[in-house]
Amino acid sequence: MIKPVQLPSPWRDARLTVVVPTYNEAGNLPALVERLLALPLPGLRILVADDNSPDGTGEVADKLAIEHPDRVEVVHRAGKEGLGRAYVDGMSRAIEGGAEYVAQMDADLSHPPEALPGMLGALLSTQASVVIGSRYVPGGELDENWPLYRRALSGWANLYVHTLLRVRIRDLTAGFKIWRADALRDIDLERVQSNGYSFQVEMHYLATKLGHTILEVPIRFEERRDGVSKMTTATKVESALMPFRLRSKHRNITR
Repeated sequence: MIKPVQLPSPWRDARLTVVVPTYNEAGNLPALVERLLALPLPGLRILVADDNSPDGTGEVADKLAIEHPDRVEVVHRAGKEGLGRAYVDGMSRAIEGGAEYVAQMDADLSHPPEALPGMLGALLSTQASVVIGSRYVPGGELDENWPLYRRALSGWANLYVHTLLRVRIRDLTAGFKIWRADALRDIDLERVQSNGYSFQVEMHYLATKLGHTILEVPIRFEERRDGVSKMTTATKVESALMPFRLRSKHRNITR
């Protein structure tokens, strides 16, 4: 586990909301929340967007919100509508709640919470609109236990999207990042239509088309600790078709 960067004031006091979409993550969520709240970021808040998980994740999240009433909030959604819809809902609520910066990360502990202070520092010390915790820039790593087929799928997906969309990001499917709230307002989350993992690609594509600077910093990506991956055949099909839809839909996008 890496040691969190100690940011100077007033950077460490920034109003940062971490949006965590969940579906059947009851075994991981308490550990994630504990590690997030232990960070030297007193302005950090957590917003859990749960899609009515049958394993009781919503109830676990409610208990955590009661234990940390000023720092943990839960949004209960009607059902499993997809990762993209959960993020749009959660990020919109975070902005409405006064967040200056909005982070997104998985609930399965594959993204190291301890990297957030360094990512926030990188964002605040540059003109970047978003900082990505990247697996594929120099210094980035993949857990050696990550299955070979997942490595191949991730590598192929990045190459495929790069070829079609010409977006200069190494980790196009990354789900660990911090956005400036103003950048999310400019993108306009209502424009985003992707449901599955292609949500990440659409957000990167929109940011690039609108002229936003995207910075990648290296992280170590861990294999999930508990539960199972949410990657389905339908998700893979949507991801394969999405670049063509994006080129058509957002061809003439303007502010």
